[in-house]
Amino acid sequence: MKIGLFVKDFAIGKKFSKDGIPTKSGAEFHAENHAKQLMRLGHHVTIMAKKRYFFTKARENIDGIDLVRLHEPSRGLEIILRLLTTHRDIDTFYILGTPKFAVWAILVAQLLHKPVTLSLTGNYEIFQSRKNWRMRVFSMCDHYLALSEEIRHGLLQQGGIPADKITVLGQGIATARFPVPSVAQKLALRRKYRLPAEAVIVLFCARVVYDKGIDTAEKIWPIIHARFPKAHFLVVGGGKNDILDDLRNLSAEQDNTIHVIGEVDDPSEYYQMADLYFFPSRHEGLPTTLMEAMSCGLPSVVSDIGGCSDLVEEGKSGYRVEAEDVAGFAEKIIALFGDTERRKLMGQYAAAFVRKKHDYQQVIGRLEEILSRGVPSRRRK
Repeated sequence: MKIGLFVKDFAIGKKFSKDGIPTKSGAEFHAENHAKQLMRLGHHVTIMAKKRYFFTKARENIDGIDLVRLHEPSRGLEIILRLLTTHRDIDTFYILGTPKFAVWAILVAQLLHKPVTLSLTGNYEIFQSRKNWRMRVFSMCDHYLALSEEIRHGLLQQGGIPADKITVLGQGIATARFPVPSVAQKLALRRKYRLPAEAVIVLFCARVVYDKGIDTAEKIWPIIHARFPKAHFLVVGGGKNDILDDLRNLSAEQDNTIHVIGEVDDPSEYYQMADLYFFPSRHEGLPTTLMEAMSCGLPSVVSDIGGCSDLVEEGKSGYRVEAEDVAGFAEKIIALFGDTERRKLMGQYAAAFVRKKHDYQQVIGRLEEILSRGVPSRRRK
């Protein structure tokens, strides 16, 4: 098949904002990974996204992906012209999120009788079909993907989408990149990063911003440190410079037990040397970092929100706590710090769950089947 993938941004040219926050969004990683996996199955993928900067190319090939950047202020007209001329052979339309320009792709697809699949990556993207003409167009797609049960419920209740048009399907991860380490491997990594072999280590890996609950973590760590003074807290991820400085200052007050790592290209080694994953986020679709941590065999203590609730089975792979409940988070983390066997069993359950439900091998095959609905059989390969 020839697949048109529409996403708000892609390879936007700057890695960090002026505040220090990484600019590449989860939807952008989502688009890139799905494009590569679909290409691996033999499909051709064209990504269409905004052209935000003068210095970025209007069209280029990135690792085999045909990337088209749409010019402001005429993105709607450009997308119509491309879909009727240079990209008229696209068989199926796959939209990530609700970028405004995507409505024109939906209308062209209807004109050409080609299927459209809309995937919502967060509950903030849930639309009300009667709100305005753009929302009405988003409600006209053939298929809908929801990353979590929360998003599915929103599509049903707010979007008025029929249940038979909605599939709950996570974005998936390459679990082979995030294996469960042996004891020897864990110890070797701790030596490499100069962390004590015997310490209990808790990990946070995400953007370091308030939406991810980092202020909640700042309140919790002094409680944990008072009970387990030899424990260490790894904070991996780019974020606002002032928040990172606050964490460094807090670490100095807590015997330098908080390690502010910053942005890394590959977080797998940090998952593998940790004992527990901590994710006090306030808003989530289906968090990739949580799936990666679970794949590495980490039990987790997370906010009881969105896709976190879909991933973490209470008492089996970790614990879910009401967002911002400092005492509740501290209680569950302390309980796991003091029970090595429970952490081990929960980690094993978590790793098996992610491999069964969220590995690309399962997810992409299902995505391929959904995208091919309505495509003539001769065009599917």
